[in-house]
Amino acid sequence: MIDIKEIQSILPHRPPFLLVDRIVELEPNVRAVGIKNTTMNEHFYTGHFPGNPIMPGVLIIEALAQTAGVLAFKSGMQGNAVYFMSIDKAKFRRPVIPGDQIRLEVKVVQQRGKVWKFSGQAMVDGKVASEAEFTAMVSGKEI
Repeated sequence: MIDIKEIQSILPHRPPFLLVDRIVELEPNVRAVGIKNTTMNEHFYTGHFPGNPIMPGVLIIEALAQTAGVLAFKSGMQGNAVYFMSIDKAKFRRPVIPGDQIRLEVKVVQQRGKVWKFSGQAMVDGKVASEAEFTAMVSGKEI
């Protein structure tokens, strides 16, 4: 298991935009599973939407990407940050609400040099909440 302290040593993100709490499974160059626990205290729930809070879909995709970033770095990739190049086939199946625990399942589809393609699913209670394919590049430049 990779805890939040180690995740922060790998990723440049910090709260409120660090969206993965721990990594519970990791097979370098293959797959990783992260966990994001949501609470009513999340900054995005206040305005999205008052009276009916749901986690923005773009932040769910970002949580998948952050999980993929940990996977890439734990697979031996060198650099300071991972940047999106494309997001494809994004689908939002069910809302994520305060109190949900999101299981972020990411798989490597392809890797060439510093460019990685992933597929990911965000699961809540065993059901797909969101899914997407995304391509990212690991950069040696500081953010």
